[in-house]
Amino acid sequence: QVDLVESGGGLVEPGGSLRLSCAASGSIFGFNVMGWYRQAPGNQREWVADVSKFGITKYADNVKGRFDVSRDNTKDTVTLQMNNVQVEDTAVYYCFLMDDVGTYWGRGTQVTVLS
Repeated sequence: QVDLVESGGGLVEPGGSLRLSCAASGSIFGFNVMGWYRQAPGNQREWVADVSKFGITKYADNVKGRFDVSRDNTKDTVTLQMNNVQVEDTAVYYCFLMDDVGTYWGRGTQVTVLS
């Protein structure tokens, strides 16, 4: 079992920046990927970005060039640096970890871009 705890959400103005962090605890097995999904009101949860254990990063097209995902394997943490945020980035952001056993989710952190 892996527990994930997010932090860093809040209010931000358009064009501003926000940094989300997620810490994993528990037993992580084998190759794994950590990253972020988000869910806006009335929308399905959508994948945002992820980074593999070996540092390979992937981004959704609508955040590429604005968001930066990174991880610290020594601390089992993943970070999402959000730059030039837009109103459409408003959502609850969920951290996830997928390893050889399963996929785990955090409880989410709210990001609101003021309009």
